[in-house]
Amino acid sequence: MKKNFKFSLLAGAMAVFSLTACNDDKMEETVLPESQAESAKIEQPGDIEKICSYVDQYWTSSSVLKTALQNSTDTNFMNSQMTKIASLWGRSNPTLRFVDDPSSFNSTYNAISYSTGKIYYGYAIYYDAKSKGGDIVNAMILAHEYGHQLQYIYNLPSVSESTARPNELEADGFAGYYLRRPAGYNKSSFTEIAAAYEFAQSIGDYQTTHPSHHGTPAQRRSAVRLGFLLGQYALSAADFDYNFFYYYQGVLNGTYKMAKNTRNPEIDAYMSQYIEELKKIQTGEISAEEFKHLK
Repeated sequence: MKKNFKFSLLAGAMAVFSLTACNDDKMEETVLPESQAESAKIEQPGDIEKICSYVDQYWTSSSVLKTALQNSTDTNFMNSQMTKIASLWGRSNPTLRFVDDPSSFNSTYNAISYSTGKIYYGYAIYYDAKSKGGDIVNAMILAHEYGHQLQYIYNLPSVSESTARPNELEADGFAGYYLRRPAGYNKSSFTEIAAAYEFAQSIGDYQTTHPSHHGTPAQRRSAVRLGFLLGQYALSAADFDYNFFYYYQGVLNGTYKMAKNTRNPEIDAYMSQYIEELKKIQTGEISAEEFKHLK
């Protein structure tokens, strides 16, 4: 999920008031072992953040911002994934924080990428994703949220609509790309990452005119499949955006572009093998079960 922030002086003053008025709850300390701490380079919380339970308006008032998950194994996995994802795109880590709510655990079933260079990841979505598909599902979700960071940095996506669908589908594509790249999660077989893709499509929606529409389950499946296919090539964020929407116009506009790819023509021969498949994923002709067994 993507959140933009353009604070006025008044809003800034209100935020300061909220922070200084928050409860005196101590945050957990980062649990990275010393050998990993240097490579991860996760920004440490400031003095106010350490003593405040205040998160922001997108989380419940009882939510608590933390630097750790429930154990060091989970925390270290997410911090190391954050480093790998950012490094794949030649960038340093954004601020990664975790959100817990002891009073309402399920209220943290969310992950949000902020235009201010932060990703907040809910406890509930982390542990549900892990229980349903293992670590790879959370790697995919984190890569999706970092995809929004790339959108903020490079003013992407190049396609706009009245809903959030292009932003969200491209972020799905960024996630699929990361899971395949050798310097990323390094899974060359699509069947190896089926659990992650199944989770992505399960949180699609059919509110096609709602401003926050993320794409239907079938559209999300085709987006992550396309990102995985583009992972055959080393692309910049801008080149990924160009190729993603070049081949994905069938989902957004109803017809696939069949003209020559002028920016990366070498990709055309490879992608031409998959155009019909992508159409069938989007229309549902390829079922969710068949999708999991694609090569």
